[in-house]
Amino acid sequence: MIYVLCSGILRILYRFLFRLEAVGTENVPAEGGVLLCSNHISNLDPPTVGILLKRKVHFMAKAELFNVPVLGSLITKLGAIPVKRGGVSKESIKLALTILRDGHVMGIFPEGSRNSQGIGKKGAASFALRSGAAAVPVAIVGEYKLFRKTKVIYGKPVDLEQYKTAVEGDPLELATEGIMSRIRTMKETGQPTQS
Repeated sequence: MIYVLCSGILRILYRFLFRLEAVGTENVPAEGGVLLCSNHISNLDPPTVGILLKRKVHFMAKAELFNVPVLGSLITKLGAIPVKRGGVSKESIKLALTILRDGHVMGIFPEGSRNSQGIGKKGAASFALRSGAAAVPVAIVGEYKLFRKTKVIYGKPVDLEQYKTAVEGDPLELATEGIMSRIRTMKETGQPTQS
């Protein structure tokens, strides 16, 4: 209930303030585990990735945020998963994998931080490969400037099976690069990628 309410309010605000537009929402599977893998340009990204979809999206958030009065309770109800500084704990990994294996949607930013310049970390590929969730590349295009268009683009799921049996190279690195390559292409073209 709280997720639907907050999502609706943010949808109105983002559409008004940032002229938020979604392209390719039909590429997000309607059921089953889904890992939304997005570029990361702002603290405003988590709502951007999730509010225009029909399914609830879970995200990881800094553990300290859960100790802030009101905010901690709110993000818990919104489905956030606490992550400690310095790395993701075993508990956070288990919880994320459970969410995906139980057929829910989780959003992740493979770049890790907003200043990574498009270089992905292996966590997203690892979650997708270990859980069997569909890895959907997502590109946020725009700068969140008031009354200027920001676009969120959802591509078709990346086929990660091809990386499991790779003869040369680390499967996680190859899968990560496959995801990041699709995100870069969508940012450049402004259109969803094909599988």
